Amino acid sequence: MTEIIPSVTELPIAYIAVPPDRLRPVSAATTAVLRQVIGEFGFTVPVLVRKTRNGFVLVDGANRLAVMTEMGNETIPVVAITCRDNEARALEASQNLAGAGMTPVDDAIFLAAYSAAYGEMHPETRAGVAGGLARQGLATELSSFAETIAEKRALTVRQVRKIARAGRLISRDEAYWLRTAPKKVTLADLLLLGKIGDPDERSAVVAALAEGRKATAARKAYLAAKNGAAPSVKYPAEDGFKALIALWGRVPKASKRRFAEHFATELQELIDQADGEGQE
Repeated sequence: MTEIIPSVTELPIAYIAVPPDRLRPVSAATTAVLRQVIGEFGFTVPVLVRKTRNGFVLVDGANRLAVMTEMGNETIPVVAITCRDNEARALEASQNLAGAGMTPVDDAIFLAAYSAAYGEMHPETRAGVAGGLARQGLATELSSFAETIAEKRALTVRQVRKIARAGRLISRDEAYWLRTAPKKVTLADLLLLGKIGDPDERSAVVAALAEGRKATAARKAYLAAKNGAAPSVKYPAEDGFKALIALWGRVPKASKRRFAEHFATELQELIDQADGEGQE
């Protein structure tokens, strides 16, 4: 049972431990904005901490804590609670999911964490009591949470469940590579990863995304190589030629005449180049 400790509203920053296994690292972009906001308006949103046998541990507010530390503050406003381990993880996930600025990768990681923590807190949801929803890891109140997230993200509940599945499959290392990919990992990429049960295949797709390549093409290449098939080679010049031939056969003669008149000079240059290459 989560309970607030009303007597604790501020703590020395040095007394707050930051767990090494937090779901999301501190963001330089976020701290830059927070630094400006806190400098202008002051610190208005306390961080959430949990009291344990070994002292206070951060639950939510790593970016705020980092900024206050950088700004030389020795204390920070807090909301202090007592709770179990799974409740703390559920709180960390839900607090972030309820906010803004989440990427599809973050949504996947946090949804998976919330689903897992909820399952530990309410094991009856995993016992088949709630039928299909229980098998998805989302039942009763958890299903309502999925509906809320779906509405907030303009998604369907089914998509939220698929994103959560992707989050459960992605390892911590894979999450790092996806977060640092040169091209933003999209919702479609996450939905595709959620379909891949083979760890090796999933790792190959993650590696492709981390290099800025497309997930669908990487998956096709992996499956082709696994099945012993040579990957298809694309020839842009040949493909373009075929496309022009197909279009040329569909347009009327008057259009072809106008095209020839418009590109007469360029076409003649290409013909001369072809003749020159043929004589070499």
